[in-house]
Amino acid sequence: MSGSHDELELKARVEDPAALERLLVGAGARLAFRGAMIDRRYDRGGALAGRDEVLRLRIYRPAAEGVEGGPASSVLSWKGPVSVRNGYKHREEREARVAEPDEALAILERLGYEVVMRIDRTIAEYRLGGATVRIERYPAMDVLVEVEGTPDAIERAVVATGLARDRFLPETLPYFVAEYEARTGRRARIAADASTP
Repeated sequence: MSGSHDELELKARVEDPAALERLLVGAGARLAFRGAMIDRRYDRGGALAGRDEVLRLRIYRPAAEGVEGGPASSVLSWKGPVSVRNGYKHREEREARVAEPDEALAILERLGYEVVMRIDRTIAEYRLGGATVRIERYPAMDVLVEVEGTPDAIERAVVATGLARDRFLPETLPYFVAEYEARTGRRARIAADASTP
């Protein structure tokens, strides 16, 4: 997706991702992407964090098998401050597709931006009505499902997951990391390299 829009989303923890995928397909969801989704968040001296903004380069590396295979693609995003709007996580978002992610990385570094967060996950992303439903697997943490779209589309997709509505929260990833660590007593790992931010 490119351009400017208001992002509305909910996240939930998933115990059985295979069953969730079967339910989504049974509800008519269409697989849009399967593979690696690599996020690098950037800041310069904490200026963006101080304003609750995010600068992110996201790289999609499709799975090798089937229709999902193909070249990597990437999206450069700016996200505004987080709020909760009518029970949904909300933030303004501006995105642009980037044809050469390595060059985008070099530009950000030349401008003095540093990686402040790394997120590596494999995903299965579905389209269901007007919603995007993404199942996210991390190196060492709970599997999450994220539902994004308009309120009506989100609610229809939530029903299709078969998960209880009260499990879907308007929270960011750090909330789910903290919840996992408190519940399990183990350190969550959201990046492939545990030593990186």
